[in-house]
Amino acid sequence: MISIDEAPLANVLGFIALVSYIATLLPTTLRIVFPQTKETGIPQWLLKRRRIIGIIAFFLALGHGFLMVQKRNFDFFDIKTFWIYVQGVSTFIIFMLLSITSNNWSVKKLKKNWKQLHKLTYVAMFILIWHIWDKMSGHWTYLTPISLIATTLITVLFIIRLWIERQEKQQKKATKVTKANLAEKSIR
Repeated sequence: MISIDEAPLANVLGFIALVSYIATLLPTTLRIVFPQTKETGIPQWLLKRRRIIGIIAFFLALGHGFLMVQKRNFDFFDIKTFWIYVQGVSTFIIFMLLSITSNNWSVKKLKKNWKQLHKLTYVAMFILIWHIWDKMSGHWTYLTPISLIATTLITVLFIIRLWIERQEKQQKKATKVTKANLAEKSIR
């Protein structure tokens, strides 16, 4: 068993960043996949605090990245460095863009583009699974399986959410077509 002392602070910060990030994904996913959670108020509570939780996740990820750069002595002028750490760097860039635009001014200025930009969070979700698996393979800590399970679970719930939303959209479309056909027949 691995003790907390053996888990470097960078990994702990990365884990807490991941938990915070997952908290930003939960409100909509819970509301759609588990509609009964609306009654608990949890999705609404998380939704009201989503931006601040996301910003906290970014700063925790920043701390994680900073400590990893220090620990591994990265050579930023070597292209191999960026290739080796492409998942972490990509996720960090996405989190940075989302954090910078997590304010009312950005919502007003970017309008529809703000929502499109913030859909990058779902890209980060998939990259994070790869990042955790790739960077921790061979030297897992007690946080690694928890991180992988949590990230995989929220990703699976997201896919289920997309499937439910698609089904609802198709059902609405079918209902419209049926109503239009009935209206057309009643005119004749």
